[in-house]
Order: sequence, then C-alpha cells, then structure tokens
Amino acid sequence: MATAVPRADWCNNLALRKASRYLGASYDKALAPLGLRATQFSILHVLGLRDGMTITRLADIIAMDRTTLASNLKPLEREGLVRVEPSATDRRARVVTITPAGTNRFKAALPLWEGVQAEFEERFGAERATQLRADLEAVLATGFAPWAE
Repeated sequence: MATAVPRADWCNNLALRKASRYLGASYDKALAPLGLRATQFSILHVLGLRDGMTITRLADIIAMDRTTLASNLKPLEREGLVRVEPSATDRRARVVTITPAGTNRFKAALPLWEGVQAEFEERFGAERATQLRADLEAVLATGFAPWAE
C-alpha cells in the first residue's frame, strides 16, 4: 500500500523557506546599493558587536554551518570589510574581525536595513513581528543538530 503524500502546506520547512526567501529578497534589494546581501549585513552586524571571534563561534551565533560561513566571508574579506586570521591561541582556529571599512559599510547600510525592518513591522504588525522572532528563536532550541558530525 502506498504512503499518502502529505499536503505541501503542511511542510514546516517549505513554509519557512518560502517566507525566508520572500523577506530575505526584500532585505537584499534594499542593501544592494551598498553591495551587500542580507547575510553579509548580518555578519558585519554580529562582528561589530564583538571584538573578533572564531569562525566556529560566528557560525553558531548566526546558525550557519562553517563551510557556508567561510564562503560568505570570502567576498567580505576580498573587499576589506573583514579580516580572517589564524588564532593567536589555537593554530587550528581562525578569527574573524570587522575592519574599519566594514564598520563604515555596516553603518551606511543600517538606515537601509531599518527601512525594510520598519516597513515589515508596519505591514505585518509590530507585535506579530516580535512574536515571530521569538517563535523563530524557539525553533533553534528544538534539539535538532543539523551541522553535527
């Protein structure tokens, strides 16, 4: 007997990815004049809040596997927005820091990001947006280990 195929609208992954692509494209479009994508903006934001960190730590903070993060760091490094160097305390680790040019690009991009953020909250509702962020943060605590070896 064949297994019934579930309806596509029951798939949590599909629903999340559709919304992510939709909203992400809005942020990417807004940040494009400064040559940034939303993921790169997020990386610069996190690095700007902390004084350098390992690739592993940064990957954990933004919930991205290390290989994908390394690919996202390459254009930022080429443009001089971040620096990736071996750790002074652990030769196996690499430390990422934001450069002054990276800080300047982030500051220039911040009003563009704020515009999309405000428009989303206006259209979706500030209270619903706050709840959405809390719910999405809770997803990260479900116990899945997608990058575990």
